[in-house]
Parts: sequence; C-alpha cells; structure tokens
Amino acid sequence: EHLLCKQRVSGSIPLTSTNPLHISLWGYSSVGRVPESHSGGSGSIPLTSTISKSKIFCTSNISQNLYAIITPLCSFILHKEKIMDIRYSANPEHFKRFTTEEMRKEFLIEKLFEADKVLVTYSHVDRMCAFGCMPVSRAVALDDGIDCYHNFGTNYILERREMGVFNVGGAGTVKCDGTEYHMGFEDCLYITKGTKEVIFSSDDPEKPAKFYMASAPAHCSYTTTFIPMSKANHRPCGSPETANDRVINQFIHPDVLKTCQLSMGLTQLKKGSVWNTMPAHTHERRMELYFYFEIPEDQAVFHMMGTPQETRHIVMHNEQAVIGPSWSIHSGCGTSNYTFIWAMVGENQEFDDMDNIAIKDLR
Repeated sequence: EHLLCKQRVSGSIPLTSTNPLHISLWGYSSVGRVPESHSGGSGSIPLTSTISKSKIFCTSNISQNLYAIITPLCSFILHKEKIMDIRYSANPEHFKRFTTEEMRKEFLIEKLFEADKVLVTYSHVDRMCAFGCMPVSRAVALDDGIDCYHNFGTNYILERREMGVFNVGGAGTVKCDGTEYHMGFEDCLYITKGTKEVIFSSDDPEKPAKFYMASAPAHCSYTTTFIPMSKANHRPCGSPETANDRVINQFIHPDVLKTCQLSMGLTQLKKGSVWNTMPAHTHERRMELYFYFEIPEDQAVFHMMGTPQETRHIVMHNEQAVIGPSWSIHSGCGTSNYTFIWAMVGENQEFDDMDNIAIKDLR
C-alpha cells in the first residue's frame, strides 16, 4: 500500500453469520494487511489500512465489500483531525483596503493556549509557524492531534524544521527525544531539525506552564540548547524621555548559538515606557512574528503595521501574536508596559539588517 498521506486506522472485522461485516475502529497503528489466506468464517480479522482523502486501501479478497463500510468511517476520522489555522501572504496594495476585521483575520493570532492541547497557526510568509501548548492534566506531545504528513508533508513536525520555545507560564519540562529540559518563566529552548519526539509537561497543574513556540524550515541540524535569561545577549536601548526604555534579550541569535535561520528574543519594557520598535523599520529580507504577554487584563497594545506611508493598527491583548510581513513596519504602543517575544526568519540572521524609517516620514 502506497502511503499517500500516512493517516492510519486500525481495527478488527468480527465475522459472524448474523453480522458478517461489522467494523470497529479504535485508533491508529502501523500499516499492515488483511491476511491473504483468510477466506471467511467466524473470528476476527486484524485490519490496519492506509487512508488517503477518505479512501482506504487494503489487500484481501473481501476488500471491495470493506470499502463501502470503511470509507464513511474513515471520512469521519479525517474530519476529526486537527486542521491548522492557515494564513496566506497578503499583498501590500490589497492591505490598503482592508477593514479592521479583515486585517485581524489576516494577521492576528488571537488564541495560542488551551488546556492539554497544541494550537498552531501556519503562515505562508516564509512558512513560519506559531505554536502554543499549555499542559495541565497530562503531558502533551508536539504533534498531539496533528496529521504531520497532511499538514507538513513529513513524518514528524521537526523532520525539516527547527523550533524555538519560550515558557511564559509556570515551571514545566520539555522532553526532546528522551532528554528533559526544565524551564522556568522566560527560559528559552532551541530545538534542532530532526528531533522526532517533543513532549511538554507542567510541574503544577494549578500553575501550568505555557510554551510559546516559533518554527521555521531548516536545511541542516545544529544542537538542541537550553538558554536561560542569564545566557542571553542583553541590549538596553531607548530612554524614559521617549517612553521606550527597554532591554532586547537575544536568545536564539548568532551571538549566542548557531541555528539554520531562526532568530528569537524577548524584549522587556520598563515601567513608564510603552513604545517598542520606534523609530520604526522594515526588513525586506526577513519576516517577523510578535507575541505580546504580561499585558494587564484591562490594558492593550496598539500594534502598528503596514507600509511606512500606509500604516494601520491592530488592538492586541495578553498572549496574542501578530504576523509581520517583510514589507510592513512592526511597532507597538501600550496603555501600560508589557513584554513581547520576537521571531525572525528569512535571507539572513543579521539583526541590524533593517531599513530605518524616520518618524517624520511615517503616514
């Protein structure tokens, strides 16, 4: 059987005189075959078959009869599989005519955390993915509920990807191919391409960890590395006078460790400062993903985007992310101070490779 989508279903066929073709399906397992030698009678035929686009392929002299029964069940199972939130690239000319709702639908990622689930948004802008996982009552695998082959075309999520992980909740653990990394608040973990198994857990279900992740395609493997705040590269910038006194903490960065293309860091605004990335800039050679957190419940951040002469804003709240195409500025002003995680991918990893825009030139 050719594995067209590697969606798997297993079950058994109880054969009796009163119920000759009743199918019971309970989960997924390895691909196999109905025994060629079985010609009917009582008992149970072990069945494991491959589904592709709601079709099932098996080898036995009763396969035609099975097809009519199994296909509707397989269709139900396929539709139960997690469908990722897919975002396509937007043209800057089209962006000029977006309504508020259209802009939010295109760029804003409103929800990243749900108990015991993995939520993922796939952006076609440089094929960046944003993941969120909040394990509460159980350990949760990165591919929990995700059909990897259907969504990524690979056997596992990081087969051809690298990933950065930040913990923005309570203490927890990330296990990568058997190696455990204990992560506190604002700790970071770089996971290299080729890591097959990634499992998340929390120390205390009353104070669950919240793992925010960004992932990008990778063509080579480096070393999975735990990076606490003390090991990050710290770059103070801004000033209280311009309300942008902040520290840029570079974690996944060439000055800290080698990666294929992913760069990530965490910027902390000091009390009384509310602006980030102002004066603004674009970087034609990279896209950037922002994740805002530590925003008080009754406060907000007005995230600025668009071309320098056609700017718009998206109102954002705590633990939301926004996609920034290369043609767009990415800046924000809060009603209080806050923290955000930035992730970049593209042609290079030169942090200062950007096209600066004077404030007087913004429109």
